[in-house]
Amino acid sequence: MKRRRSIPWIHRWSRPISAGIATLGAIETAFLTFAEVLGKVEDVCPTSGCKEVLGSPYATVFGVPLTLFGFIGYTAMLAFAVAPLFINPDERKELRATLDQWTRLLLFAGGTVMAIGSSYLVYLMAFKIEAFCPYCLISAALSLALFVLAIVGHAWDDIGQLAFTGLTVGMVTLVATLGVYGSVNNPSTPHGTPPIVTTTSGAAELALVDYFNQVGVKKYGAYWCPHCDEQKQLFGKEASDRLTYIECAADGVDAQVETCRAAGIQSFPSWEINGQIYAGTKSLNELADLSGYEGDRTFQN
Repeated sequence: MKRRRSIPWIHRWSRPISAGIATLGAIETAFLTFAEVLGKVEDVCPTSGCKEVLGSPYATVFGVPLTLFGFIGYTAMLAFAVAPLFINPDERKELRATLDQWTRLLLFAGGTVMAIGSSYLVYLMAFKIEAFCPYCLISAALSLALFVLAIVGHAWDDIGQLAFTGLTVGMVTLVATLGVYGSVNNPSTPHGTPPIVTTTSGAAELALVDYFNQVGVKKYGAYWCPHCDEQKQLFGKEASDRLTYIECAADGVDAQVETCRAAGIQSFPSWEINGQIYAGTKSLNELADLSGYEGDRTFQN
């Protein structure tokens, strides 16, 4: 009687383990996406590096938080991992085998995409942003774990075909990633300068800024910060041009890095009002309340 070959434990448990990892990743990225949408990144970030990374232009793709794409990726990996487990092999053996084969390949392709994307983000943190986000590092580790499990957690018949698939998917992912991030810095403005403010200012916005200048209100920011741009759009171009603004990015035009450090600035934008630092994008009414402004509040933006 021919003895049946035992199945390695990693092959038996790779799908449940992958499902667990993908679930952790989905929870983390969903949490960060909600924080980004609600403007609460400063509240959930444990380090200044986290705030810099999640507030950088690399944290959004086409105006959408990068964490949302991460959530979609982890959710897809979770679906690929558990799909065959819902099919009873005794009743629908062929369907289970077919689904197992296709989702195995999808787990490998998805793991490749996520591992390359996460690796590129780590590169950006190390050499472009020069700050590290613990959430992003955890996500990178989870993505790498899914990629490794996709390889070692299954018995592959054709290693050459697997390598070719991985190389093809990897090259497409890398080219797409470089293409997307190649347009992060607005080519219509010189390096080190913020995007152009596209909204206009009303009389109330101008009056508020004139009051700010009288009482010494200062705005701290970085030219690449998307939230700083959002804040300026609320004021409008004319009022923004009158704001007392301090550039904190070392490669920004007229940078005042030491002034930012001395003020204890940890995230952008930040406001110095009556000797206190207030972080995050604020509505004009909030800023008016904080500064004691009692003038016209018929703000148009």
